[in-house]
Amino acid sequence: QVQLVESGGGLVQPGGSLRLSCAASGTIFRIYSMGWYRQAREKQRELVAAITSGGNTNYADSVKGRFTISRDNAKNTVYLQMNSLKPEDTAVYYCNADIEYWGRRDYWGQGIQVTVSS
Repeated sequence: QVQLVESGGGLVQPGGSLRLSCAASGTIFRIYSMGWYRQAREKQRELVAAITSGGNTNYADSVKGRFTISRDNAKNTVYLQMNSLKPEDTAVYYCNADIEYWGRRDYWGQGIQVTVSS
């Protein structure tokens, strides 16, 4: 059974920084892409950033230059460094991973709240 567990969210002032982590655990044959999505109140879930197993990255235009995604393949962990945070970054952030475990499918974390407010 595969699980994704997120950590690192919380309340931060505008202009501040947070680092999210997401660790995949369980019986895992291979992890392909990993990424972060977010869903603000009354809005649809959107892609924030993604990273392939080879390290290629993709970012939403709204976070380019402020957020950095990275991963540690040995630890099955993906990170999201968020700098220069804005109130509009407030959302529940979800970790996503494309994992092969007796078949290949997407897995999701439970979500973690990030609030940017003074």
